[in-house]
Amino acid sequence: MTIDPRAVVSDEAELAADVVVGPYAVIGAGVRLGAGCRIGPHAVINGPTTMGCDNVVYQFASLGDAPQDKKYRGEETRLEIGDRNVFREGCTVNRGTVQDRGVTRIGNDGWFMATTHIAHDCQIGDNVIMANLATLGGHVEIGDWVIVAGFSGVHQFCRIGAHAFVGNNSSVTKDVPPYLMVSGRPAAPVGINTEGLRRRGFSPEQLAGIKRAYRLLYRSGLRLAEATVELQRLVAVHPEVQAVVDFLPRSSRSIVR
Repeated sequence: MTIDPRAVVSDEAELAADVVVGPYAVIGAGVRLGAGCRIGPHAVINGPTTMGCDNVVYQFASLGDAPQDKKYRGEETRLEIGDRNVFREGCTVNRGTVQDRGVTRIGNDGWFMATTHIAHDCQIGDNVIMANLATLGGHVEIGDWVIVAGFSGVHQFCRIGAHAFVGNNSSVTKDVPPYLMVSGRPAAPVGINTEGLRRRGFSPEQLAGIKRAYRLLYRSGLRLAEATVELQRLVAVHPEVQAVVDFLPRSSRSIVR
């Protein structure tokens, strides 16, 4: 373990044997850091916070502090972070609230660029990228492989499905189904995330099925309930559409259309 003598590490924190902590960093009580974590100078991690292995936290990031919620009264809530995430300069991630699950969760292999913000009770999947100054309101759910481009904001309680792409400077106020590319203020669908899906190994046949699903939702003129019935039929030929079918009934804010 390499802890700079100028760092402040609580006796009630648990750090793996090879953790590195830079100068003036603060590690609070109730923090658990897994093997291979590297904490940069002036970063602050407060607990209860659990981080898995090989996470990198850059200077001036603040992880695991109290939620920015006026209803918060000091209840014990937590932040849970998986493995191999990168938090760049000035990132902020808050703990959960008792009004929801009591925990903010981040999966594995995320990349959170400078000054991004993840609010209380957010649930973040694996391989998520948030570019500079992207912001999530409270209770947001983000699926695997989602990209939120710079200067974008996601309204509280919104959900973004797996493999979706949110364009820069966008304002997401409704749910975004899987595979979509959205942009604008408010964000509106502009197609499917074709390039991202290709990079992740989706076949031409799978892309064709996802495009058919997109046309049913956004180009057919069908009402949402009618389109959902057609999507369910499409799953028999294109199983990848099941992700969209499963997403739609859980939408409480309606979807972007």
